[in-house]
Amino acid sequence: MYVKELKDTEQYEAPNHQKCHSLRLAGFEEYGPKNFWVGRSQFLPGGGAGPDSSPLEKVYVIIQGSLTIKVDGDTKFANPGDTVFIPGGKEREIRNETNEVVIMHVVMPYPPKDS
Repeated sequence: MYVKELKDTEQYEAPNHQKCHSLRLAGFEEYGPKNFWVGRSQFLPGGGAGPDSSPLEKVYVIIQGSLTIKVDGDTKFANPGDTVFIPGGKEREIRNETNEVVIMHVVMPYPPKDS
């Protein structure tokens, strides 16, 4: 077992994200999970990501605030405690259309290794 304190997490730049502060909570380290990683994204009002797609599936867990999520043209709203699953290959866009900060956790498999 390993406990990583929030103060020890590393910031990273997520591609195609706007007004976003991202932290890697677990993964990509020698002692971390082998099949997935966990991030924490904080979106300022007006912030978001996409539209884009990835071959990797992802799960969002909304911790604080409300997020507008569009996947292949279908719009949903996610609130604290909600879990959002987005299959791989689907175009997604997420937006914080409120005046509050949105905090969510992201769980994703690692990208495939180049052979």
